[in-house]
Amino acid sequence: MNFQFSKWTVLPAAVLLLGTVVVGQDTTSTGSSTRGTTTTAPAPKPTIAQRKENQQDRIANGVQSGQLTAGETSKLETKEAAINGETRADRAANGGKLTAAEKQQINQQQNQVSKQIYNDKHNANTAKYGNSKVGQRQENQQDRIAQGIKSGQLTAGETAKLENQQKGINQQVKADRAANGGKLTAGEKKQVNKEQNAASKNIYNKKHNANTQQPKK
Repeated sequence: MNFQFSKWTVLPAAVLLLGTVVVGQDTTSTGSSTRGTTTTAPAPKPTIAQRKENQQDRIANGVQSGQLTAGETSKLETKEAAINGETRADRAANGGKLTAAEKQQINQQQNQVSKQIYNDKHNANTAKYGNSKVGQRQENQQDRIAQGIKSGQLTAGETAKLENQQKGINQQVKADRAANGGKLTAGEKKQVNKEQNAASKNIYNKKHNANTQQPKK
């Protein structure tokens, strides 16, 4: 009786134990499968070169759309030129590479410029040139500058100088119109076209010189 009692007592316990092990294995397997389908690798952070190129594309788009005025663009590109100069100096001091601390510093500076690009593109200031010949000439110059930024033919420093030149012409046109009931005299139109001819040559020369925006990693 003792033997029979022990046999029928141990058997259910063994079955129960086996079932527990099987359930545990299924649970582990299912959890592993779930993790496999939901876990994704984090997106790689953009390189210094990619960040620089992205900023230039955003500026170029703002110039072409009229969201950025010549003055705003000049200030943005001056800051980009300063960052680029700092990057070149850091690379020269470290055999062509950037340290982790230098990369962090540059990214912080680009974050600040990024915010300014956004703010300038979404404020009330826009570049509106109208349908007059003078206005079309102004818009054409901005389109050429925007194309040079996107293609890399214009460096940030060159763009800043060109946009500062356009800013001066735009301010002159605005002042002349205000003094003449919204119109320009024949003499003023001639003067503006002469200044735009000089700016046009400047744009061409800067787009076809040896200086280019060549991103490095």
